[in-house]
Amino acid sequence: MAGRKLRTLFDVFAKEHGMTLPRARALFLLSNHKCMTQTELAAALEIETPTLVRLIDGLEKQGLVTRRAVEGDRRAKHIILTEAAHDHVEELQRVAEVLRIRIMQDLTEEDLDHGLHILRVILKNMEAIN
Repeated sequence: MAGRKLRTLFDVFAKEHGMTLPRARALFLLSNHKCMTQTELAAALEIETPTLVRLIDGLEKQGLVTRRAVEGDRRAKHIILTEAAHDHVEELQRVAEVLRIRIMQDLTEEDLDHGLHILRVILKNMEAIN
């Protein structure tokens, strides 16, 4: 429930900057990599390839990404941020930071450490089940 609420809040903030949550997530991922193939990006975003293609089409129309052929594999495409995208990414990072501050404003450092510990234990237990 908290994850859904966070996505909804970020989506509202992102729309104020001409962006959607899925597009912002793609830009964040691409900003941390020189480039990614469509397959890598779809896996990282946990979406199907046809959904990613529509997402990339939208980002391309906004002038934020380009597709480039992967040498040696004519079917694969690298997705690369354009220069214009870097300003959008910086703005989205500022939006995310403001949202983080507002969400965590009443938490102490101890609260955050305790919460992270709990999440790590839960993740460890979930991984042990597989």
